[in-house]
Amino acid sequence: MATNQDSSSSANAARAILARLYAPITAELAQVEAMYRAELSSDDPYIAQLLEYIEDYSGKKLRPALLLLAAKACGRVSHDHIVLGTVAEMLHTATLVHDDILDDALLRRKRASINKLAGNEVSVLLGDHIFSHAFEISLHCSTPDGAREFSRAMARTCFGEIMQVHNRNNFELNEQKYISIIEGKTAELYATSAMLGAHYAGADEKTSRAFYDYGMNLGRAFQIMDDLLDLLGEEALVGKTLGSDIEKGKPTLPLIHHLQHAHGEARARALEVARGGDRKALIDLLHATESFKYAAGQANAYVQAAKNAVATLPAGEMRDLLHDVADFVLSREL
Repeated sequence: MATNQDSSSSANAARAILARLYAPITAELAQVEAMYRAELSSDDPYIAQLLEYIEDYSGKKLRPALLLLAAKACGRVSHDHIVLGTVAEMLHTATLVHDDILDDALLRRKRASINKLAGNEVSVLLGDHIFSHAFEISLHCSTPDGAREFSRAMARTCFGEIMQVHNRNNFELNEQKYISIIEGKTAELYATSAMLGAHYAGADEKTSRAFYDYGMNLGRAFQIMDDLLDLLGEEALVGKTLGSDIEKGKPTLPLIHHLQHAHGEARARALEVARGGDRKALIDLLHATESFKYAAGQANAYVQAAKNAVATLPAGEMRDLLHDVADFVLSREL
């Protein structure tokens, strides 16, 4: 069982890695953070209190970091990038607020989730408020491209979430359909953030598309690792409610792989355990078919695909950093 010291050491190690990865964009990311906190505010004391509480949902800031790193790799960071980095993080925060409602999560960033604190009704409306305000901010850019692309991205994100809810307890779901769902619900915001970073730095369409592919593959890997964490992680280290996938009947990649390779009584037992929400028993079964190893291997393959997507960049610091950011996704604490 993880101790508070283990949790603190893990968090400090992650911060040290991110400080190195974000070194070229330290000043710009600080501007995004300042704008993010300024925009998560209200004249009403109650709303202000709620918005202040969820500021820490921001976490590692991978999405604005991808946007800013893509900008650096393709030219320079402009005010548009600061605005769009803020928008990316606000959209991410709003999705987390809604995700915790969907999952009945009680913990986020090692403290009570906003739905646990304020209830589902207030949390739904708070997430909607953040979404709306983020799109308002995006219109402050020099062109409407950012607003249009983030609108498209969030439409796909919502579609992915709907399909995930629709496929709860659908244990016939195959890997291809699972990947399609996570591309929407998770990877699209990574992809669009990276693409807009390149686009607003003056990159041509081919290069912007390469960054979209980089972000998409990174997001696929991130979600697979998140699914592994939900089964194998410890809440003290991860800092959020775990086990919600099995409790909500979500077929994630390890279970999908197991059900494809278990037959007869073994498959029937896996279905019984999955439907009963017995996380510990399911872990034992999935180890038997090396389903965790398979899922981790797929995440690693997507990280390699992300690296390949930016292979046309000139060799040097920025390409190396983009590779290291991709590798960081695989280092999440299990």
